[in-house]
Amino acid sequence: MLTNMKTLLEIAEKKNCAIPAFNAYNGETAMGIIKAAEEANACIIIQMYSRLFMSEEAEFVSPCIVEAAHRSNVKICYHLDHGSCDEAVFRAVKYGCSSIMRDASALPLEENIAVMKNITHYMHDLGIDVEAELGHVGFAKDGVSTDYTKVDEAKRFCEETGVDALAVAVGTAHGHYKQAPVLALDRIKELHDAIPAALVLHGGSGVPDDQIVASIKAGIRKINFGTDVCLAFLDEVRKVDSSIIGVDTFMKEPVQAVKRFALEKIKLLGAEGTNA
Repeated sequence: MLTNMKTLLEIAEKKNCAIPAFNAYNGETAMGIIKAAEEANACIIIQMYSRLFMSEEAEFVSPCIVEAAHRSNVKICYHLDHGSCDEAVFRAVKYGCSSIMRDASALPLEENIAVMKNITHYMHDLGIDVEAELGHVGFAKDGVSTDYTKVDEAKRFCEETGVDALAVAVGTAHGHYKQAPVLALDRIKELHDAIPAALVLHGGSGVPDDQIVASIKAGIRKINFGTDVCLAFLDEVRKVDSSIIGVDTFMKEPVQAVKRFALEKIKLLGAEGTNA
């Protein structure tokens, strides 16, 4: 069933686990993710990047995801990831997202607060949950920053914006890591203890399993996987017999590869059975 993000994050807090947030790019990746969730009886978040909402892709794929979520027997949140502008946010709502992220983390603190205070005001009136980012999570190709999200700034940010979830900079980055990251577990615990918003770990792809588990123990409640969804899908596409003409037949194994990847992460995050 289509569910809001806050409900799932409250389940994660109660069960001391994390809800996996998988980026979908087409119907096939969404299908693999949902099949995994149903097999594991797990609550999940399916999300799409801002660029897909600012082009044609989300308009075509969103109805499939929303309908599948409504028909599913597990709780599924449909989420805008890294909303780059207010237009992306309102498009996401139009296309059926039950939660959104507006990413203004590249702005100075005061401007980030102003943007998020405004967006949260409108989204909460519509019954839409909101994620923000504080302490910019960059790209792995540029190296992983040790400029972590500050606890005092996070407390002020949450008090003034009222966001439901907060992506924090604690040692991860987006994309392929040059070397495995080491997370700032003490900072995660400090943030978890200090703020009401659920903590989100971006850049989950490529983080060692022991670091993922430790971050959840410290207080992370949502973990994003994008790059590894792409790799699971594309690696299998490249293995498929090129003589297969039927696109639906060609895509069967890539869908299964995404399902296997999603199942692995659902179990790792402790989300298996959270739909009970």
